[in-house]
Amino acid sequence: MVIAGAAAKNPDSRRGRKRGRRLSAEAVAAAVKVEPPILQVEEAVAQEHDRKRRMIGAAAGVTADAEEEVASTDGAGADERGGGKSWRLRVKETLRAFSSYYLHFVQEEQRRAESVRQDLKAFKLLKRQIPGEYGETMTLAKQHVKRGPNGSTRGRKPKVRLSKFLLHLVKQSCNSQVNGIDVGDQFYSRAEMVALGIHSHWLKGIDYMGMKYQDKKGCEDFTFPLATCIVLSGVYEDDLDNANEIIYTGQGGNNWLGNCRQITAQTLLHGNLALKNSKDNGNPVRVIRGHVEKSSYSGKVYTYDGLYKVVGYWSQKGMQGHLVFKYRLKRLEGQPPLTTSQDSVEDPDCNYRAMKCHVHIASFDWNMTVTHAGGKVLFSRGNVPMPISELPGLVCADISNGQENFPIPATNLVDNPPVPPSGFVYSKSLQIPEHIKIPIDKIGCNCSGDCSTSEHCLCAKRNGSDLPYVSTQRKNANRNGSKHNSIGRLVEPKAVVYECGTNCTCHCNCVNRTSQHGLKYRLEVFKTESKGWGVRTWDTILPGALICEYAGVLRRITEVEGFLENYIFDIDCLQTIKGLDGREQRAGSELHIASLYSEHDSEASQAPEYCIDAGSVGNIARFINHSCQPNLFIQCVLSSHSDIKLAKIMLFAADTIPPFQGLSYDYGYHLDSVTGADGQIVKLACHCGAPDCRKRLY
Repeated sequence: MVIAGAAAKNPDSRRGRKRGRRLSAEAVAAAVKVEPPILQVEEAVAQEHDRKRRMIGAAAGVTADAEEEVASTDGAGADERGGGKSWRLRVKETLRAFSSYYLHFVQEEQRRAESVRQDLKAFKLLKRQIPGEYGETMTLAKQHVKRGPNGSTRGRKPKVRLSKFLLHLVKQSCNSQVNGIDVGDQFYSRAEMVALGIHSHWLKGIDYMGMKYQDKKGCEDFTFPLATCIVLSGVYEDDLDNANEIIYTGQGGNNWLGNCRQITAQTLLHGNLALKNSKDNGNPVRVIRGHVEKSSYSGKVYTYDGLYKVVGYWSQKGMQGHLVFKYRLKRLEGQPPLTTSQDSVEDPDCNYRAMKCHVHIASFDWNMTVTHAGGKVLFSRGNVPMPISELPGLVCADISNGQENFPIPATNLVDNPPVPPSGFVYSKSLQIPEHIKIPIDKIGCNCSGDCSTSEHCLCAKRNGSDLPYVSTQRKNANRNGSKHNSIGRLVEPKAVVYECGTNCTCHCNCVNRTSQHGLKYRLEVFKTESKGWGVRTWDTILPGALICEYAGVLRRITEVEGFLENYIFDIDCLQTIKGLDGREQRAGSELHIASLYSEHDSEASQAPEYCIDAGSVGNIARFINHSCQPNLFIQCVLSSHSDIKLAKIMLFAADTIPPFQGLSYDYGYHLDSVTGADGQIVKLACHCGAPDCRKRLY
C-alpha cells in the first residue's frame, strides 16, 4: 500500500536514510520579510510524496542543479525583479506578508482597545472616590484615553508599516494583463487586492489609469483616463449581472448606507469617463465579483472572473429617478470557465433564474447553486454532502474513532476495490514512552482570564513582550458545530512559541493555549491519483490558524534505525534556532540564542536528539502531503515544559485555504541527500503540480 504522502510509484525507491528538512515554515518566515524568496530553492527539491526524515530547518544554500530546475519551471512567467520566481509565487508571498502585517495591526488595536477599557474603568472608580473633582478628572481621563498609553493619538505605534509590503504586483498596462493571478482566484478583502495591485481602490468600484499614463511607452494611442478593473459587489441597485454579460452602473451618487439607493445624479468623470474610454479604445477590463462569506474576516470574498470588454454605454434615469451611466460588458472568449456557470433553469413562480454550477474537485463532484434575483448574482459555496455516510467513495466514517472534535472521514475513488487507510493506530496526542522523561516546567504566568488583556504576562515576556497569537472571532462556529467560539491565529512564524501551561493561572480558553484544544476545522482524508493519501479541508482556514499537531511516538534518534522512515520527523527546533547546517533562522531566534547556547552548547546539540515516529501510531498529520509551494508551515511549541529538544511540532496555515483544497507543507529535503543501501544517491520525482515545483523531492 502506498502510504500517505508517498508519491513514488516504485516503493523501493523510498528506502535509504536521509535527513529531510521542512522548509514549509521557513518559506513563510521568508514571506513575512517580503523581499527574500519565500521558498529557499535549496530545500528538498522535488516534493510530494515520500516522507522519510522530516525536519523543521531548511538550508539556505542553493545547488546549481536546483537553480536550473526551478528556473526552468518559471519560463516567461518569471519576474525580472523576483530572482527567478514566478509571478504566481510572488503573489502568494505578498499575500502572506499582508496577512502577517494585518495580524500585527489587529494585535496592536486589541491592545489599544484594552488600554482604553482599563482607563475608563479607572476613571469611573476615581469618579466615585472624588466626586467633587469630577470635571477636572474627566478632562484628564479623556486626554489620556484619546492619546493612548504612550502618548500617541492612535495608541501604540505599530511595529510595521503597511507601505513596506504594498508591492502592486500587477503592473498597470493598457491591456489589463494580470500577472500571477488566475481566473477563480479569491481575495478576502479589498485591502488584499490593493496590496497586489489588481484593484487599487479601497472603496470605489472602478479602477483606472489616470492622465499621467498617456505619455507612457505603449499607451500613446489610448485616450485617458482608461478603466482597468471593476468590482461587482451589489452596491448599486441598477446593476444587472448575467455572468458572461454585465450591465454595470457607473460610480457616484450612492448614499453608502447599505441599501443601494441612488440619491444624486452621476457625472461622466473619473471612473465613469474611464469606462467610456475603454469602450472607445477597445481595451479589456478585469472583472471581480464580491459576495458575502461569513468565514472571511471582512465579511466578503472577491473572485477574479477574467477579462471583459466594454461594448456599449449610455445614460438613463435610474430606479430612484437620478441620472446614472450604464455600461454593457461581455466576457472575452478563450478564458477558463467561470466558477458560476453554465445551464440555467427558469422558475415560473418567481422572477429569478437559478444557475447550476458543477465543480469538479479532486475526484469529487460538488454542486453549487447561483441565484439571479433582481439582476444580481448571489454566490453560495458548495456544501459537503451530509450526513457523512453519503460521501462518494466513503471507506471510513471517522479514522479518529471519535478522538477528535470532528469526525475525519476517509474517501477513496481511486482504488478498485476501494480500501481505507490501514497499518496504523490513530492517536490525537503524542505518545511518550516510559524511558523518556519529560521535564516539569515550574514557570507560569499569574494572569486571570485571557493573557491578551494582561499588561504583565510572564508568558508574553518569554515570547519577546507580545503574545504569539491574536484572538479572532469565528463567525460560523455554531453553524459548523464547533466547540471553539474563538480561534487564536499565529501572527508570524517564530523560532519557538511559549504557550501557557499547567502552572499558569489564566483561563483554559486563553488565546495563548491555542495548540491545546485539538482540531478546529473539518478535515477529510482522501486517496489521490499519484501521491497516496492526502488531506483536504471542508472549511475556510485563515492564515496563522492552527491545523493540527504532528503526533506519533516520541523516540530517540538512536532508536529508529530500521524503522519505516517515511513517517519520522526529527525535532530539530534547537538546530533551527542556532542556524546550524544552513538552516534559516526565524523571528525571535536572537531572543533565545544566548540561553540556548549556555544550556545546550555541546557536540550532542549539533544534531537532533529526539524524533516523532508516526509509522504505526499517529494522527491526521501523517497523511498531509508535500508541496514545493505549500499552504502550511511547521512551528515548534512549548507549553508543559521548556526543553526545546522535546518541543511539540505543530502545523499552521500559511495562506487562506478555501474549502476542498488539499493541505500540504514542504518536507524540506536537500537534493541528493538520500542514499540507498549500496551507498548510491536515490532520487525521487516530485508530483506536487505547483507552478514552481522543483521536480525532485530529493
